[in-house]
Amino acid sequence: MSRSTLFSSSQPAAHKARKRFGQNFLHDPQIIERIVRALGKEQIQQTDEELLIEIGPGQGALTEPLLLAGLHLTAIEIDRDLAADLRQRFGGLANFVLIEQDVMLIDFANLLKKDVNVKSSKKLRVFGNLPYNISTPLLFHLLQFRDLLASMIFMLQLEVVERMAAVPGSGDYGRLSVMLQYHCKVEKLFRVPPSAFNPPPKVDSAIVKLIPHKVLPHPAVDAKLLDTLVKTAFSQRRKTLRNTLRELLTPADFSHLDIDPSLRAEKLGVADYVKIANYLSS
Repeated sequence: MSRSTLFSSSQPAAHKARKRFGQNFLHDPQIIERIVRALGKEQIQQTDEELLIEIGPGQGALTEPLLLAGLHLTAIEIDRDLAADLRQRFGGLANFVLIEQDVMLIDFANLLKKDVNVKSSKKLRVFGNLPYNISTPLLFHLLQFRDLLASMIFMLQLEVVERMAAVPGSGDYGRLSVMLQYHCKVEKLFRVPPSAFNPPPKVDSAIVKLIPHKVLPHPAVDAKLLDTLVKTAFSQRRKTLRNTLRELLTPADFSHLDIDPSLRAEKLGVADYVKIANYLSS
């Protein structure tokens, strides 16, 4: 049986979206095509240098066209019913691997070790329509494996994407902006309307691309300290740095760092936060 015949007779089973998994299934063909093109722009090469990972394949809206194109794909799905459907439809393909597990428990470094074509230089290309209820924790989970990631392309709630890509001084700029931009180049690609999903969510979505920095523009001596600093600074957005960081910095410290303590957290860029963290480390 040809690959095209296999796919043309393969349809997703009826499935009721589960709120606890934040399920909204992509069905708009034009949006699917745009996402596949965005993945193509990332120059996904099916060599032993890369491992393509889909998080939350759901009903296979993105999985199917990528497998049809002959790409080798590892999919991670927590819903047992969806996993069973994916296994029935695509399990016979040599270029498809399914992991039925909570993605928050996945050791992505171990995925590379298990791959038969593993090389020391191998990288992960991760993509997917992320459940809105775990998107931020999942992004921070993935950042633990930044050195292994070639790229990430995700569909997320528009509000989250705007926070990820926000610039200093804007209302959307916050801890998520600083920490993601510390690790990655963040680019908002395009908006996705609720009508592209079934059931339609109550909010707009967007596609975002993250490319981990090969060399950190502003390396922190202690990344955990940097995260704690940023979290503390944004814990009370309306207050000035003088108040939010009073347990960490004295007026003399602010003067030494040449940072105005009357500013609020959203006024400082990534380089400023790294400078403070490195000062505290020393």
